[in-house]
Amino acid sequence: MSVSAQPPIRTRRLAALPPDLLSQILPEFRPFTLTIRSANPVYVVVIAASAGGLDPLRHIIAALPVPCLAAVFVVMHIGPHPSVLPHVLQSCGGHPATFGCDGALIEAGHIYVAPPDHHMSLEPHRIRLNQGPKVHHTRPAADPLFVSAAESHGQRVMGIVLSGGNRDGAAGSRAIEKHGGMVLVQNPREAEVPSMPRASMMAVHPEGCLLVGEIAHRVNAFCSHG
Repeated sequence: MSVSAQPPIRTRRLAALPPDLLSQILPEFRPFTLTIRSANPVYVVVIAASAGGLDPLRHIIAALPVPCLAAVFVVMHIGPHPSVLPHVLQSCGGHPATFGCDGALIEAGHIYVAPPDHHMSLEPHRIRLNQGPKVHHTRPAADPLFVSAAESHGQRVMGIVLSGGNRDGAAGSRAIEKHGGMVLVQNPREAEVPSMPRASMMAVHPEGCLLVGEIAHRVNAFCSHG
């Protein structure tokens, strides 16, 4: 019959002592804190922008805190054309910005931009890219990103719809709201091209219809505390 090994009696008695008393008996003893990471700890910010959306986007990215507890994903309607958007966004603050890569692990504090001619979507831990059919006549489009973020990250998602000229982001905003996430929409009166914000406002009851400065403040708070 096998007997499981037990710590020596003296060791078990020492382990039961309070840390302050134990440190007097064993001067080399140092209390430690055990950190347990959840299987999927990352908060997610997803942003849709098109015509007139670059300046608001830069304002929001510049407001990200350091450290940033969220991963940030951006879709602009760049189509198949070459883009320097990651470089532009990285120059706004202290966070790395790159095009999303298929299969890449999601990291907090990183800005991921949908690459030309590819939809970007999210799994619980990874980014996925595809060249599926255009959505709202464009690829990349925001709805595939928003919907997948809602389904994979639920209440840890903040969705933002900025200036743009079609309905992209509206269906995705509805999915985020359905899964318990938060939706913020740029005030159409401020947006250079208000179609996308208005479409999202008609699709959901957004957490806020805000000026860009107010959105930036909310993003900062979300990325600081979740």
